[in-house]
Amino acid sequence: MSDSNPYGQPPQDQPGANPYGYPQQPGQPQGGQPGYGYPQQGSQPGYGYPGAAPGGAYPPQPGVGMPAAYDPNAPYGYDPYGRPYSDKQKLTAGLLGIFLGTFGVGRFYTGHTGLAVGQLLVGVLTCGIGGMWGFIDGIVMLAGSNTTDAQGRILRS
Repeated sequence: MSDSNPYGQPPQDQPGANPYGYPQQPGQPQGGQPGYGYPQQGSQPGYGYPGAAPGGAYPPQPGVGMPAAYDPNAPYGYDPYGRPYSDKQKLTAGLLGIFLGTFGVGRFYTGHTGLAVGQLLVGVLTCGIGGMWGFIDGIVMLAGSNTTDAQGRILRS
């Protein structure tokens, strides 16, 4: 047979060769072991995501490896659960729903045009009696914590 054994493994007697037949890389532990999974000398093992705060706190703390940048999807930042805030206000939407709910103005404000047209048609076709829908919708907007705009962003308080 030739230099290699019948199982296809490289010979171990070559200097700088590891069990996989690759040349010795800088920083790789001696003894033929691959450098995969072994921390470099003098380094700490990472936690798997960039910008980790000391101790592995998640999410990463601001200013620790993360540049502060403007996010166009969240012009007013994020709530504690990571959902973006809207540029619309919950108070404005609720008051418009209470006072002008018969015409669907509160839902037009938040961008839900389908609901707004429905409130308008029900209010007009029932001669204003259907305006209770808009009134109740305005109260729910003021009392609710998950009221969103048409893009799914949480309305600001």
